[in-house]
Amino acid sequence: MTNFRPLRFLAAAALTALLASCAATPPPPLRLTILHSNDVHSRLQPVNAQGSNCSAQDAAQNRCFGGIARIAALFEQHRREALAAGRQVLVLNAGDEFQGSLFYSHYKGMAELETANLIGYDAMAIGNHEFDDGPANLERYLNGAKFPVLSANVDASDEPTIRGKFRDHIVVERGGVKIGIIGATTEDTPEISSPGSRLKFVQAEAVLPGIIARLRAQGVTHVVVLGHMGLSRDRQLAEKIDGIDVIVGGHSHTLLGNGIQGAEGPYPVNVKGPSGRDVPIVQAGSFSRHIGRVDVDFDAAGNVVSATGNTIPVLQSVVPNAAVQAVVDRLDAPLVQVRNTPVGAGAATFSLDGCRARECALGNLVAEAMLAATRASGTTIAVQNGGGLRAGINEGQITLGNVLTTLPFQNNIATLKLRGRDLVAALENGLSQVAENGGRFPQIAGARLTWSLSRPVGSRVISLEVRRPDGSFLPIDPDALYSIATNDFMRRGGDGYVVFRDRAVDPYDFGPGLDDALASYIRANSPVRMATDGRIVNR
Repeated sequence: MTNFRPLRFLAAAALTALLASCAATPPPPLRLTILHSNDVHSRLQPVNAQGSNCSAQDAAQNRCFGGIARIAALFEQHRREALAAGRQVLVLNAGDEFQGSLFYSHYKGMAELETANLIGYDAMAIGNHEFDDGPANLERYLNGAKFPVLSANVDASDEPTIRGKFRDHIVVERGGVKIGIIGATTEDTPEISSPGSRLKFVQAEAVLPGIIARLRAQGVTHVVVLGHMGLSRDRQLAEKIDGIDVIVGGHSHTLLGNGIQGAEGPYPVNVKGPSGRDVPIVQAGSFSRHIGRVDVDFDAAGNVVSATGNTIPVLQSVVPNAAVQAVVDRLDAPLVQVRNTPVGAGAATFSLDGCRARECALGNLVAEAMLAATRASGTTIAVQNGGGLRAGINEGQITLGNVLTTLPFQNNIATLKLRGRDLVAALENGLSQVAENGGRFPQIAGARLTWSLSRPVGSRVISLEVRRPDGSFLPIDPDALYSIATNDFMRRGGDGYVVFRDRAVDPYDFGPGLDDALASYIRANSPVRMATDGRIVNR
């Protein structure tokens, strides 16, 4: 009996030491596969290369891409492959499910919700277009989502409709490792969408570091930012904020890829963080035409050892997921007649390419249609934001579905009078975000604009001339009043066009629908022709 107490003491001490040793053991290395989508924009059905409806002719020529049922099938295929290879998997959505097709126009997000629930995302970031019909419409989506919806920098404390219905982050466990996923939404949402006056959009740099510090203190060793911010903002966050391991992005519709046609950069883009480590950034284009797969390997200390992968084209050869396709077919049935109504024909393809950075034929077409619809009231100049154009139009038959896919926002044409100097100031705003691929770039009719990207923001306009009835041009008169047509979103200050809001004379926001005006213009001029003619020149 004399040795009993010491033996008990030794056993307890050994157990305590063992437990302490286990507690101090770092997490195991992690081999993580992230599958992701972004900016689907209601393209639940396949689209053509312009992001518009896939016609029977497109399908016959094997020129259809995307569709949410094919995305679901590819996610499932790559999930199986990754798991079979001993990898852990996350499936993430970087936002902007809303807006872009008749599915959204008719169902206001409920079609996108039903298919997203079937896919089973691990998390989704809130995009700016999720606010297009106000917080109350987003509330319906949040109430029905079977996955976490995230944004750390949207302050809803004064907006009861969605307060407490989304989170700033979640923590998931994969392979015995805790992973923090933090959401972020572009801060210029009030300028480019309709979130109302009670929501606050805080700079991401003001909130992300504190969340990351708390997560690290709680034993979270890996941090993914799921951001709807745009590639340039993703780069800034990676450079400025320590502790981010991976950024999965959206908003700028940037197609990153290795050996992928049309790619705007490598996949992933690596940016040095404050500690000198590379932070991989990924994004997968738009309109359901690609998904992304990045394989990120971490060491036991939680450091990224490697990040490899690529965007994956969602080709016509992909067999759709049957359950998701059945939902799409059911939801599409009421829309078929509307979508297939012909309005005319195009003598050439009107591409969406470049409409956020330079004159484009599609922008000319829409601006001329806007001007034609309001010319009887004295309008002489039209301005359309490039970001309001959401899909190109193929040569050949043009249907109402094509028009509504190109102009999905259901804007009215707005008219106003503006002094020449104020119009120049408005166009300076339109030219201010070309490097960021911002949507405010001005497509115009009735005027001729010369500008320079090499000049500082705010002084890029070199000259602005107004077209006279005989087709000649006169320099803008700073003091004269000009009658202008635009869309009601821009007239209310959207996309930074606060000049249209604050300095307008006799504004009227309730003109014909912009989509109706475009359909009427195509019908009256079919087969419609429109080329670039030098009305916007960058020197």
